[in-house]
Amino acid sequence: MNHPNLFLLYVQDPQKSRVFYEDLLGIPPEAAFPNYVSFSLKSGVALGLWSTSAQDFQSGGSGHRSEVAFLAETHAQVEALQQQWIDLGVVVEQPLHHAAFGPTFVALDPDGHRLRVCLPDRADRPSDQTL
Repeated sequence: MNHPNLFLLYVQDPQKSRVFYEDLLGIPPEAAFPNYVSFSLKSGVALGLWSTSAQDFQSGGSGHRSEVAFLAETHAQVEALQQQWIDLGVVVEQPLHHAAFGPTFVALDPDGHRLRVCLPDRADRPSDQTL
């Protein structure tokens, strides 16, 4: 296979992150170990949560340089998801607004990873929509 099918987030407390993502995704993990938790998503992609204190963890990088994106089908779904996450107690870093690619908001997981909700990229969608 030459396409990505597992995305890893480095977390301080895998069990705390497990509970967060179980609530957010509405599914239990596929695998759960003390230092690693993995969720199998409907798209065929997996999301792994790996403890930064695990004996076999090594990283030369620093900081968060990526986002996990959740694609909604409509503007109304973006709005509804923001409210659902707020109701779950998820921290919203950047409230619903219009970006170059359409309506979007950014939330944070317990480790500060950015979770963006937006519409799928489509060339036929006008770029000047407002909220």
